[in-house]
Amino acid sequence: MTQQAATKPISPKHLHEVVSAVRDEISRVIIGQHELIDRLLIALFTNNHALIEGVPGLAKTLTVQSLAEVLSVSFSRLQFTPDLLPADIVGTLVFNPRDSQFVVRKGPIFTHIVLADEINRAPAKVQSALLEAMQERQASIGGETHPLPNPFLVLATQNPIEQEGTYPLPEAQLDRFMMKIVVDYPRQEDERSILTQVLDKEPVTLNAVATTEEILAVRPAVEAVEINEKLRDYILRLVHSSREPARYDLNELAALLEFGASPRAVIFLARAAQGIAFLNGRDYATPDDVKQIAPDVLRHRVVLSYEAEAENITSETIVANLLEVVRIP
Repeated sequence: MTQQAATKPISPKHLHEVVSAVRDEISRVIIGQHELIDRLLIALFTNNHALIEGVPGLAKTLTVQSLAEVLSVSFSRLQFTPDLLPADIVGTLVFNPRDSQFVVRKGPIFTHIVLADEINRAPAKVQSALLEAMQERQASIGGETHPLPNPFLVLATQNPIEQEGTYPLPEAQLDRFMMKIVVDYPRQEDERSILTQVLDKEPVTLNAVATTEEILAVRPAVEAVEINEKLRDYILRLVHSSREPARYDLNELAALLEFGASPRAVIFLARAAQGIAFLNGRDYATPDDVKQIAPDVLRHRVVLSYEAEAENITSETIVANLLEVVRIP
């Protein structure tokens, strides 16, 4: 490819065609998980990260692997275990006897898409090493700082059922994830298609339908999606209602909430709404975009009180109440 061709701007129409091709290609392997696919693309196109929660067997790992194949980017899977060390992720210095010098051996985090499988099984030091790289987009090895690839996307998974031998992520670390995506069981008709695909041994070979340049070109297009003043006010009111529910006639929630969503929630909610609008082919966001993505952005940012936990009230219920009561300005 010539330098002139490489610097040629990509039209918005072509970007939408690329995104549509990516969604369609992944759906050839991942059946019925359209919301999961869209939310992973939103995280990628807004330069953020996502936490995926679901019981085993819901194709979380396969979805991430398929995304990397379709985008033709590098990929690494990290199986988090209690004996994992930070150097196993970031890398370390290795002595080279030939030159009598230490050389840098980069870890698996130096890749475009990182799957942190069962992140809550690793101790705090390992979790912190990964989350620091997520925030700073760089890693330090032997006193030297090394930039991570661009794009860089961390998709972490955790199992909501099995909690033995786990180290739950603190709220401050959870807050670094743009979204917490909850993956549910597929519909019966989708599961029938999955069964047919397996039993009939229909091999599916994914094709790379997007380049790194196209991925990076989508980001400014998403940032250009308009969010008008009223919608900005609605986002602010929605997040603030989780901190001061009594001001929004939600007195019954005051005793159930220990802490509300952080200021990051405002930014991430706006960016995620832009992502939803772009995936739907629009250059402006709507209140429905905010409502659609709000549970994914807020569910891991509201901290419940002991009273809420005693009554088996979940963050999902809290967010649903906020969306029902808080009005659009």
